[in-house]
Amino acid sequence: MTSSAPANARISIIGAGPGGLTCARILQNHGIPVTVYDRDPSSAARNQGGSLDLHADDGQLALREAGLIDEFFELARPEGQEMRRLDLTGRILDHHTPTEDELFKPEIDRGQLRDLLLDSLEPGTVRWNRALVEVGGPADGPRQLRFADGTTVETDLVIGADGAFSLVRPAVSPAVPRYAGVTFLEAWFEDVENAHPDLAALVGHGGATAADGDRCLFAQRNSGDHIRVYIIQRLPADWVAACGLRADDTAGIRARLLDAFSDWSPRMLQMITDNDGPYVDRPLLVLPVPHLWEPTPTVTLLGDAAHLMPPLGVGVNLAMLDGCELALALAGSATVAEAIGAYEKTMLPRATDIARMLENGAEGLLERHESGDTASFGAPQHP
Repeated sequence: MTSSAPANARISIIGAGPGGLTCARILQNHGIPVTVYDRDPSSAARNQGGSLDLHADDGQLALREAGLIDEFFELARPEGQEMRRLDLTGRILDHHTPTEDELFKPEIDRGQLRDLLLDSLEPGTVRWNRALVEVGGPADGPRQLRFADGTTVETDLVIGADGAFSLVRPAVSPAVPRYAGVTFLEAWFEDVENAHPDLAALVGHGGATAADGDRCLFAQRNSGDHIRVYIIQRLPADWVAACGLRADDTAGIRARLLDAFSDWSPRMLQMITDNDGPYVDRPLLVLPVPHLWEPTPTVTLLGDAAHLMPPLGVGVNLAMLDGCELALALAGSATVAEAIGAYEKTMLPRATDIARMLENGAEGLLERHESGDTASFGAPQHP
């Protein structure tokens, strides 16, 4: 089958996350039709996660190309770039306070970013409640998308923007995520200035982190007077069940954590004891490095579907840069196959280089730091 011109192709993006939506927005800006399919019943079906920092050299670059940078800065929190490194008593060892004009990586809530992108698309672009089951059809197309509701869609290009457990990935690669050996247990704190004032003062306007070599606490401001704490440990992926606990056994998990963090001060332990609601266990998963595949003229991947890495501030930024570059390649190429070749020629080596650099990055979060040690002074992103 001859590869279609992008403007005439039926382009399907699977996954309405920041990477897929960035790609859709830029395609529409260039007059290229696109449809996005997402498994959620609606845009408000679930919490989209915590705060993330968008970097000037990738995430912000993509938003500039999408024509949304001014709207982004209206929502972003430059003060969220503040970072504190604490010892086990809560004493500040290192402190980065952003200058008034510092805009390299301001924070924004993931949900706010997603809504910004969704609202920029043409009505009807996103088809909700369409959970992909598999990608069928010959490699040279057309492809068939089969959904859990029994419907099928024929398409000329499938873009997998559907994250760690991508159902598009098997069409080009047999790779599956593996456990990185480190888990994030998430705790939420609401109305922090009134209900948790000591924690609010400890964390400041951005993030605060402390580690003892085996464990780490990372607290991060979100908008709306919320703080999320990530309790980071080196544990088996099934550690909750292995301890004889259930995911909803908040008291049991808390007792297990207090035992593990027994050397930490009461001021730091409020991140474990005072949370509002249950904990959420998020084991860190990664894809093999390098993760490569043979070019296919009808399928490609972006973001975590292509290069799942530890959550060290690169995931969403790379996904949005991927989406931007893929859309521009489609806008500037004679055929879909040509565009995929150009995109993957840049994306795959870049992803490999960054993944190799971060391969043991999750372990690095646990390292004890002394005063003045700012080599890795930064914030993880929501897994």
